[in-house]
Amino acid sequence: MSNAYKVAILAGDAIGPEIMAQAVRIFGVIEQHRDVAFELVNCPFGASAYFSHGKAFPDETKNICDEVDAILKGPVGLSHEESKRIPIDEQAERGAILPLRARYNTFANFRPIFLSENMVHFSPLKPEIIKNGLDILLIRELVGGLYFGKKERGTNNNGLRYVKETLEYDEEQIRQVLRVAFAQAMKRKKHLHNIHKSNVLVSSVFWNEVLDEVHADYPEVTVTHLLVDAAATALCLNPGQFDVMVMENMFGDILSDQAGGVLGSLGLMPSACIGPEKAYFEPSHGSAPDIAGKNIANPYSMIGSVAMMLEMSFGMQDEAQAVWRAMQSVFEDGVSTADLKTSKDSQIVSTDVFGDKVVSNLKGLLTNEAEAS
Repeated sequence: MSNAYKVAILAGDAIGPEIMAQAVRIFGVIEQHRDVAFELVNCPFGASAYFSHGKAFPDETKNICDEVDAILKGPVGLSHEESKRIPIDEQAERGAILPLRARYNTFANFRPIFLSENMVHFSPLKPEIIKNGLDILLIRELVGGLYFGKKERGTNNNGLRYVKETLEYDEEQIRQVLRVAFAQAMKRKKHLHNIHKSNVLVSSVFWNEVLDEVHADYPEVTVTHLLVDAAATALCLNPGQFDVMVMENMFGDILSDQAGGVLGSLGLMPSACIGPEKAYFEPSHGSAPDIAGKNIANPYSMIGSVAMMLEMSFGMQDEAQAVWRAMQSVFEDGVSTADLKTSKDSQIVSTDVFGDKVVSNLKGLLTNEAEAS
């Protein structure tokens, strides 16, 4: 076997195991049609891991993640009420996700915002706004800012409870993600939207200063500066103006979820979290405990995360493109999942039936490619 890769599988909570079950099927199809082998190692992670191991990110999972070539993570977390059963520091977001990002310095978060012309009916936007589809790459800084700053709670001298959280970046944290964004812009349309809030936040003033320095190394890229609140409006009124967008951590968290709304569902947003030595791949959406166990969750984002892993961690660009085409062909055939807006003629299918159709399409594409070569 010329290529062999080891992948940690962190299925997560609620709908996580359901959509992960469909995603891991992709590895088997690739193995059948290419000279490659994938060793998949299941690891406890998230709220379920806390209940089974006492930690949301157990040591055994850390050890496995340290060893593997890439990590595939499902959504984690429970409902607000269920989360109260877990200590605050071990709740999935604080106890699992943030430590995972910090451990591997996955500073660059890639969130593709894509609708083909045949998928635009999923969007709640008017047809004339989105008629040509969307192809945006949102790049979010992922290991700095408010989410990772010092946090303090207490009572002040006036007897009032208070909270203080620190937004902190150094210039290298900013520079490294901006280099990624400029490099991606060079591969695409050479247009970068820089999203900030420099009219209020000194952190954004500093961000923009570093951006100007990095821009000097990429003179072919046109930079458009846009305040984050204006960007939120523009995503609804004229999303086609964007190609590559870059922003700090919290802005990226909020705007990427808004982008999911523009697409019609966060179920259409996979992502990649890239560090200097290791990456993990995950859907951008949450664990949706309200629909867990119903076999109706959309696995597109989870399967798309596998496609991103194939390309970005293993250099399997052709296979990744085949996965994207296999999924999009399901939609183009008039098949959908329950979360998406559809026409009266659409066929609504379950999580596993959607997976069946993707697998069938992918097998056909890879077979045809092998015969053509």
